[in-house]
Amino acid sequence: MTKTFSESWYRVANQKICLRPVVITRRQNFRGERWIVLENPFSNQYFRLRPAAYEFMARLRPDRTVEQAWAQCLERFPDEAPSQEAVIQLLSQLYFANLLQYDLAADSAQLFERYKKRKQREIGFRFLNIMFMRFPLLDPDRFLVRTLPVIGKLISPLGALLWLVVVGLGLKVVTDNFGDLKAQGEGILAANNLLLLYLGTVAVKGLHEFGHAYFCRKFGGEVHVMGIMLMIFTPMPFVDATSSWSFRERWKRVLVGSAGMIVELFFAAIAAFVWAKTAPGIIHGLAYNIMFVASVSTIIFNVNPLMRFDGYYILSDLLEIPNLNQRATGQLQYWAEHYLYGVKNTEPPARTRREAGWLGVFGISSGIYRVIVFSGILLVIADRFLIIGVVMAGACLISWAVFPVARFIKYLATSPRLDRVRNRAAGVTAGLAALLLVLLCVVPFPYSFRAPGVVVASQRTEIVNETGGQVVGLLTKPGSFVKRGAPLLKLESPELDLQLAATTAHLDEVNARLLQAMDSEPADIEPLSSLRDSVAAALNKLREDSRHLTVTAPHDGVWVAPAIGEFIGRWLPRGTGLGLLANPAAFEFDATVMEEDVNALFAKRIYGANVRFYGNAGTRIPLVDWHVVPGGQNMLPSAALGWAAGGEVPVSADDNSQGDKSAEPFFEVIGTVKSPNGVQLLDGRSGKVSFRLAPEPLLPRWTRALWQLLQKRYQI
Repeated sequence: MTKTFSESWYRVANQKICLRPVVITRRQNFRGERWIVLENPFSNQYFRLRPAAYEFMARLRPDRTVEQAWAQCLERFPDEAPSQEAVIQLLSQLYFANLLQYDLAADSAQLFERYKKRKQREIGFRFLNIMFMRFPLLDPDRFLVRTLPVIGKLISPLGALLWLVVVGLGLKVVTDNFGDLKAQGEGILAANNLLLLYLGTVAVKGLHEFGHAYFCRKFGGEVHVMGIMLMIFTPMPFVDATSSWSFRERWKRVLVGSAGMIVELFFAAIAAFVWAKTAPGIIHGLAYNIMFVASVSTIIFNVNPLMRFDGYYILSDLLEIPNLNQRATGQLQYWAEHYLYGVKNTEPPARTRREAGWLGVFGISSGIYRVIVFSGILLVIADRFLIIGVVMAGACLISWAVFPVARFIKYLATSPRLDRVRNRAAGVTAGLAALLLVLLCVVPFPYSFRAPGVVVASQRTEIVNETGGQVVGLLTKPGSFVKRGAPLLKLESPELDLQLAATTAHLDEVNARLLQAMDSEPADIEPLSSLRDSVAAALNKLREDSRHLTVTAPHDGVWVAPAIGEFIGRWLPRGTGLGLLANPAAFEFDATVMEEDVNALFAKRIYGANVRFYGNAGTRIPLVDWHVVPGGQNMLPSAALGWAAGGEVPVSADDNSQGDKSAEPFFEVIGTVKSPNGVQLLDGRSGKVSFRLAPEPLLPRWTRALWQLLQKRYQI
């Protein structure tokens, strides 16, 4: 797609150069096409060429000029030979990679100068990736060669069968003890567990890296670099197994990329056996942390292809798209240059539309995912160590914002590819930046916030027994609509019957003595009258308790008591909950508005509120006549809204019984809802209310949300 002839061809046409003798050449197939891979064993770098480009490189000799080699290649492959521009670009890349040999005396000085610049670029790259800085320490290849005859026996079909058996049994242990594992996971970041967590992480990741190394060595690769990676400022082992890129068979490259996770899962299964067979202690805790690291870190980092770890290289091999991240960036750059800046003489990294689609999707999604993951990591670290989190946030701001913007400005000002369209590129960039600012700061967007809540009957009563007794029968079927005074439940109390009989006899006795005193002992009349009143009051109380042995409905409504049948034959003390009586004539929606939305609730004009229930998300029910209960609340209107029951409101850690005490204050909003067609309102049904506010630009909302987050988490 580039021009056959180049204006800069005279700079290289008469040069006599060739590939260095140390360069190793291999053939590979990608997407059914043959490619040539050049390996520099000293720098452990790899370059992929098309066969026609390699035909040109193979014709370069110390006694032949570049012009002569290109002419021969063009004569033999007139349709596939690289253009002069492609040759210049290829030679420049190989030159900076120290793969070309010159007969010029100054070449040695140039060689060291290029090496020095490459090292400077590597150091700069480390600081740009401050969360994942690498420090090579040793060459493990000789150790791997010595131990491979023993370890290599496990990298075989028999080893695969052993792995399946051990991992399968480990999964069974995890499944059988999932409840205990989940409960223990709540203290994974506790201060007394951090040391065990780090030791487990180092152990797992060390085995992970040796897995890559042994698999690579088993298939014929070499591993010469092993060291320490500061993963989020935490020392972790790493190994360089990039020699696997030269393997012809794709399945070998995929296995090398998967080797770390294969080893992790194997030892995680062994740790599961140890955890299940040991009592709480150091060994028990270390085994649990090994299982945790091997599962969580594998999902977030290793398996996920959106970060440049194992999953990335596995996906690259499965899609047969080498240099996936670099080519994705190049594809996005090509689209911008070709369609926005109007650059004509540019070639896309993708050869097909499908490949271009893969690259575009990967480039955009990986960028978004990295920002989300790193932001979450920063928040977690800042929760524990605020100063370290602030330092890391500053470093990330520099590497993610300041440096990229500086490089982009330099690209606009000096890139040779924009020589003919530089003014257009600057104008388009300025226009897009202005458009973005207008969209974020000026254009109002729909604005609303949501709050969880539950339906509450306007007239509802918690049914309890006023007198202790034994349940002997249900007088009304639960779920039925009852009128006021209708009997619901029958209790018996032999003790109460005895007390009632004794008190009645006592009253009869006092009355008899009082009659006798009226005839013969006038002085006893007053004390006996007082005693009669006391006994009569006690008798009335006992009769009232006896009437309460039949539990009745205090008002009209539906009696909801799903587990009342289990109470038959049981003795119930006074005040036992027997169910709920809810009048379906009118309902209210009780919502909990958290503190971050209180400003919008009080300071902004609300244009309307609609409720959507789980299971009927497509139906919106207007919330009318709503009002805010004054003052912050801590008790949820229903435990269904809290985390303990699967809701989204955090509950207090010291609320272990009911699960209806919120971890932070909230404001309660109560309004009236009416049942539309197709939606049944039931007391206790949960949903969300959406409050519609005046439209507002996005940037002020995002800034306010960020400031509220910092205030809430760090009291800034």
